[in-house]
Amino acid sequence: MAGRKRFTVILILLLSMFPLSALDLSLEYQVKAAFLLNFTKFIEWPPDPADPAAPAAICILGEDPFGPALDQMVSGETLQGRKLEVLRVHRPLPTSCKVLFIGRSEKDRAAILQSLGPGILTVSEGGGFLQAGGIVDFVVDSHRVRFDISQSAAAKEKLKISSKLLNVARTVEK
Repeated sequence: MAGRKRFTVILILLLSMFPLSALDLSLEYQVKAAFLLNFTKFIEWPPDPADPAAPAAICILGEDPFGPALDQMVSGETLQGRKLEVLRVHRPLPTSCKVLFIGRSEKDRAAILQSLGPGILTVSEGGGFLQAGGIVDFVVDSHRVRFDISQSAAAKEKLKISSKLLNVARTVEK
C-alpha cells in the first residue's frame, strides 16, 4: 500500500510539470494536495510540546477544494513521528495544525495570519498571500501549478525550509 501511495504522489508531481489543459480543476487540486503533503517532508518545525502520540494535521480553513484526494494521500503518513491527518477547521484552530491551507472563501487572510501561533506552515492561493504574511502561495503559471515562498514569514514562525524545497519554488522572497 505504501508503494502505491508513493507512486501516486510521484505521478502527481510529474503531472505538475506538464500544462493543465484548460485548467482542469480536479487535476490542479490533486497536484496541490500532493504539494501540501510533500511540503511536510521539507520543513523543520520547532519542538512541539504536544503529546507525541497525538496526531499532527494538515488543516483546511474555508472552502475545501481538494475533496478526498488529500485525505487519500495523507493516509498512513507521519510528521515528526506523529500520525498525519487532514482536518477541515474553523477558528479557533486546533493545536494539532502544522500546515494550514487557507481557502479562497476566507477574505481576511491577513487577520487570520495574525491570529495564529508560531509553528504553522501557512499556504493559500490566488496571489497576495505572501504580502499578507503567508509562507507559501500556490500560483498557476503557464498552466502549471507552482508556488512562491516567503522565507522571512517562515522564519517568523520558527520554521526552517529545506534548500531542496526552496530550489523548486517559482520565487523565494527573503
